[in-house]
Amino acid sequence: MKNGITLYFVRHGQTTWNFDRRIQGQIDTPLNETGRAQAARNGGALKRLLGDRITQLPFVSSPLARCRETMEIIRTELSLPQQGYGTDDRLQEIHFGNWQASYWSKVAEEDPAGFGAREKDPFGWRPEGGESYRDLTARVAAWLEGIHEDTVVVAHGGVSRALRGHVLTLNEADIPELSVPQDKILVLRRDGMEWV
Repeated sequence: MKNGITLYFVRHGQTTWNFDRRIQGQIDTPLNETGRAQAARNGGALKRLLGDRITQLPFVSSPLARCRETMEIIRTELSLPQQGYGTDDRLQEIHFGNWQASYWSKVAEEDPAGFGAREKDPFGWRPEGGESYRDLTARVAAWLEGIHEDTVVVAHGGVSRALRGHVLTLNEADIPELSVPQDKILVLRRDGMEWV
């Protein structure tokens, strides 16, 4: 990440699958009412944080529906045109392969070998047909190389973890367990971060 750049990163609002602890990965799911309220809250927080400067910043989102809906609610809160943002496939959630659509509470019994392998190496483990956090970090880092100015980003919990791990040089084993709130904005710079 280049010196002097700030990312204003918003995780998409809650979906029913989040609430049910169901593994979404790259499956498209809509926000629920709580998620819509979280997106509106984050739009208001961005407005207070950035003021008139908000109109000068680029906005980019994961192309998945839950992120685009979050972005459009945020932009409405900012009195900006809903559609005035870009998308980038590299900001999609980590692909959980054959675990997608499963419930976190059931994966240990459905795939005991995979569950055990993930417990041993949560950063490097890759599900059948999916990605590891190492894979995700590589694609997110490639996206970040093209960022040359402060940017508002709406993406996913896994992307938030990968960005923080990469930018702040965190211990790989800790990255998959980082907190990913849906009702706060991550303000990320090369020299640190804060939640707003």
